[in-house]
Amino acid sequence: MSSLAPAAASSGAGLGNLLIFALPILLIAFMFMTQRRRQREVQAVQSGLKVGDEVTTTSGLLGRISAIDDTVVTLEVSPGVLVRFDRRAIGGPAPAAATSSPEAAASEPAEARTETPAETPADVPAEGSTPAERPDTTGERD
Repeated sequence: MSSLAPAAASSGAGLGNLLIFALPILLIAFMFMTQRRRQREVQAVQSGLKVGDEVTTTSGLLGRISAIDDTVVTLEVSPGVLVRFDRRAIGGPAPAAATSSPEAAASEPAEARTETPAETPADVPAEGSTPAERPDTTGERD
């Protein structure tokens, strides 16, 4: 019986050693697979670029593609303003604009709209006035 105990203990230690070596290998394999998937997604976005697409760069700049070369993309970021980027700097399509048209804003419910009240002339102190000359807007009296 005593000769079987060391054999059982050594097989358990072998399994522990196997896990110690297998876990990092599995982690590295997982990292390679996710990186390869990301590269395929980026490649798909890069190959689908065409003139007129609204895109965002990896640095966050939004623009419309006005010209494409093998390595350079020219973006129009404002009417008449062209910026050249390396093609790899295009991060993807631009996020869809929320409600930018007045018709869309008018069609949304009044509860969803948030408007800030305009300042009244009484709230704005006169330029060059001293604190004693300004009206008391705190509601406290002397």
